Amino acid sequence: MTDPGKMDLWSFGTWRVSVKSDGLVVGTAIYDGAQVFVRIEPHPARLLVDYQVGSAADNLQPRISVRVTPGTVIGAPRDSCLLTMTALRVDGMDETRWSRLTQAHALEVELIKSLVETGFDHRALPPSEPGSGV
Repeated sequence: MTDPGKMDLWSFGTWRVSVKSDGLVVGTAIYDGAQVFVRIEPHPARLLVDYQVGSAADNLQPRISVRVTPGTVIGAPRDSCLLTMTALRVDGMDETRWSRLTQAHALEVELIKSLVETGFDHRALPPSEPGSGV
């Protein structure tokens, strides 16, 4: 969750990401093709990760937070955890955009769960050939 180089393993709303030398993630919004900038700010002592998000590198806001809670805190087995993702709805975000964001985040949580459980890295798959029916 804190490695910018692995964001493309689970991020559904931002595709075709690249990571700059300073850790800034630059990607493309899947719904409208807009450029998206993300800076990941881990807070390991609090088991929290903040994602500063914006449409420009110099205008990032803390819009998404993820907390990873050990399973024992919630009465679950030691080898489990609870991942909580919080997104802020900014002023001016219409219902369609908000719905898309929350749906993308729900899918991202499922992808993260799958990654933890299986270790499957879709980036290792060969690219599909045009016209292959895939």
